[in-house]
This record gives sequence, C-alpha cells and structure tokens, in this order.
Amino acid sequence: MPYDKSLDVAAFREVTEFGDTRISVGVFSYNGGEKKLQISRENRNQSEEWQFVKLGRLAKEEAKAILPLITKAVEGM
Repeated sequence: MPYDKSLDVAAFREVTEFGDTRISVGVFSYNGGEKKLQISRENRNQSEEWQFVKLGRLAKEEAKAILPLITKAVEGM
C-alpha cells in the first residue's frame, strides 16, 4: 500500500529555526496506528524555499534547543 498523506495525522508539531536550517519535532499517527516521534531537518535552498534533508548529526546548540520539544512531544504520546 503506497503512502497516503491524508492518513498521516499530526498530534503535535513544533519547529525551531537556526538561520538557513530548521528542525521539526512531531508526533504522528498513520492510519489510526501507534503515535510515533519524528524529528526532521529542512534547509533553505537558493530559491529561499525549504527543502527536506537528512537529519544527520546535531550541533550542541540544536540538541539543546530541541530537547524541550522532544520532552513535550513524548508527554503527549
């Protein structure tokens, strides 16, 4: 069964920006299933549009900024 965006429900989502990159922390449930934590990164491209990229490693500043968001997300799961 292919992915259907309309079946992906966000129970929580917050975004923190760091200049030309932003990290979002969310809790999603697909097709009424178990709620799961998702952490993703987007970078601003030359056209000033946000583009999904691999999260990869976090700088200390990024990790410290999203820890409260992760805690808040997990409490709502």
